[in-house]
Amino acid sequence: MSVVIVIPARHASSRYPGKPLALLKGASGQEKSLIQRSWEAAQAVSGVDRVVVATDDDRIRAAAEAFGAEVVMTSETCANGTERVAEALDLLGGEVEIAVNLQGDAPLTPAWFVEDLVAGLRADPGADLATPVLRCDGQALTALLEDRRAGRVGGTTAVFGAGNRALYFSKEVIPYTGQSYADRAPTPVFHHVGVYAYRPAALETYLRLAPGPLEGLEGLEQLRFLEHGRPVLCVEVEARGRQFWELNNPTDVPRIEAMMAAMGLA
Repeated sequence: MSVVIVIPARHASSRYPGKPLALLKGASGQEKSLIQRSWEAAQAVSGVDRVVVATDDDRIRAAAEAFGAEVVMTSETCANGTERVAEALDLLGGEVEIAVNLQGDAPLTPAWFVEDLVAGLRADPGADLATPVLRCDGQALTALLEDRRAGRVGGTTAVFGAGNRALYFSKEVIPYTGQSYADRAPTPVFHHVGVYAYRPAALETYLRLAPGPLEGLEGLEQLRFLEHGRPVLCVEVEARGRQFWELNNPTDVPRIEAMMAAMGLA
């Protein structure tokens, strides 16, 4: 039984068209595309049998094949990454234990985030899917709040209850806290990391579920599971000194490049 990482990537994006091909400069000064950096992050994960880029765009396919990625072409009608992963899994065939959706805008995802995620799903047979959450320190919380004050949609936050079952995900910063925190002080806000681990049956179920109003309002695919009462496991991961951010807007490019420089990531 295998673990497959699928990296869904589309060229059309209302916030950032062509985002997968955006260039990011590492600590060494070398530029690589976002999709290549995401693929390299996936390659670093242990216990994975296959890494595949799933796209509907020939420009992304050509770029990914040029740096050695396996590519599967999926439909333009996929509404989100989860639907694209489900289609890719069907096209790939074979027995799969767990499919991981490593979204192509998260090149700073450390390998242990995904490894801990897979382990968490395996340990919880009652969950349909699992997704990582990272406790914000004061600096990360400030960055999230600054994005919202500026009218930008930045990172997603998550709240969860007993058994780490997800209660809600939002592009707003939740839960509310009126306190101030030092840069390295822990806060009660959790940054949702854009990775999902599913059992194939959960993907099949997802395709049969109708999108709900919350998914439409927030633009967050995982809310479809919650709106239909399906259990989502939040797996808390540790930064271990690594900074994390997704590339959501063009303004995130210098922020991520600065993080790579600070961490010495080439």
